[in-house]
Formats: sequence, C-alpha cells, structure tokens
Amino acid sequence: MPLEINLSGKLALVTAASRGIGFGVARVLARAGADLVINARDPEALRRAREAIREETGRHVEVAPGDLTRREDLERIAAVAREVGGPHIFFFSTGGPRPGRFLDLGMEDWDYAYRLLLYPAVYLTRELLPAMIERRWGRIIYLASLAIKEPMPNLALSNVVRISIAGLVRTLAREVGSYGVTVNGILPGIIHTSRVEELARDIQAREGVSYEEALSRLSSGIPAGRLGRPEEVGYLVAFLASDYASYINGAMIPVDGGRQVSVF
Repeated sequence: MPLEINLSGKLALVTAASRGIGFGVARVLARAGADLVINARDPEALRRAREAIREETGRHVEVAPGDLTRREDLERIAAVAREVGGPHIFFFSTGGPRPGRFLDLGMEDWDYAYRLLLYPAVYLTRELLPAMIERRWGRIIYLASLAIKEPMPNLALSNVVRISIAGLVRTLAREVGSYGVTVNGILPGIIHTSRVEELARDIQAREGVSYEEALSRLSSGIPAGRLGRPEEVGYLVAFLASDYASYINGAMIPVDGGRQVSVF
C-alpha cells in the first residue's frame, strides 16, 4: 500500500496565512485533510485565502484576523483556536522585519523585530500547548530562516532575532517530547514570496540594477537553479505534522534547494 499523509481529524492553526509561505502551508495541510484556523492582519486578504482553500479542498476553515505584534490580537487568535476545539498542529510564520544593515537600524526596529518574530511564537505556544499535552499528541512547527546558520547580507534583524526560535525549538523538544508533542523548526532558503520581491526591490534601489537582475541575483548560487515555492515548505510541514514524523523532535530543517554550504 502506498504511503499517504492523512491529517483528517486534525485541526491546524497557521499564522500569516493570507499569502506567501503561510498560505502555501495552509493549502497543503488542507489538501492532506486537516481543518484550519488561519490568521493574517488583513481581514479581506484572509477572507480571500479562506475561500480559495475551501474551494480547492472542501475543508473547514475558520479565520482569526489579527496583528501578531499586538497582545490583544494574540488573545483573540488564541480564543478562536480554543473555540473550535484546540489545534493539534501549530505552524508559526510571520512576515519579515525591515531589511537593513546593523547601523541602518534604530532601536525601534529591534523592538518591532522581537515583537514580530519571537513574542507571538512564545505567547501562542503557551496558550496552545496545555491542550496538546493533555491530548498527548501535538505538532509545533516554527518557521525561522536559513539566516540563523548563515547570516545574510542586509538582513541584520532576521540574522540576530530569529536565532531565538532555534533555542525555543530545542528547549520545548526536551520539555514536552514525553507527552507526544514534537517541536521542530524549518529554515527556508529563498522562497518566491512578496518578501523576496521586497528584497529584490531593495537591491534594485541600492545598486541601480533592474528588478529582474536583482531577483536573478537572489537565486544565484542555489544548486536547484531556482527559487523555492511556498508549497514546497508546506510539504515538509505536512510530513512533520503526521505520525510518520513522530520521532523527529528538536530538528531545524533547511528547505533551500541546497543553498546552505556549512556542514552544521
């Protein structure tokens, strides 16, 4: 019998799910049979994402609009997730902080990066984890960045703040693994999203090259010869969310087309 990832009967909370990697992950999880609670800041964009996923997969999709940097919005997102039964799967994703080199950035940028990249991951995990422990089954998957292994030019905020996610993954894996809850992280390389398009426009402005040349520079050096697709991150998330991955815990897994050159 062929292997098949089947997430029927599971509920997943996916943040930043109206576009980019979050939307790609939500689509794949729904195609694997999971029902969803999806979050994004823009209610209209979130509604469009819900309708697209429903039309494609027929799965039940609830929306939880909110800004991940606002405590009151995080409280509402957690409340929506609890009202529909409590997620079995939590995929945490965010947009990126402002690009820039260290001396280009003010302290307000560092404060915002913390509130965007780390605080909501911790807050929502604290809200969702007790039910997973009680159920003795759960999957927590955080999106980080390849930048935590190989700092990237002009991305000082991501290079520094996202490293905290690796510490969160390893800490939780040790603390909750015995309860049937696995905690892992994903390190995407350069995935073709609006964030990457933003980086390309920044290169275009700083270096005076065309947008096409800037985008080409971002994909150079990738052995796969192209940028990744959001759904390709989703396939790994679906696997990690399945019972096939029950012995994968505390891992930080790259999805980068072979771009990472460091051994560890």
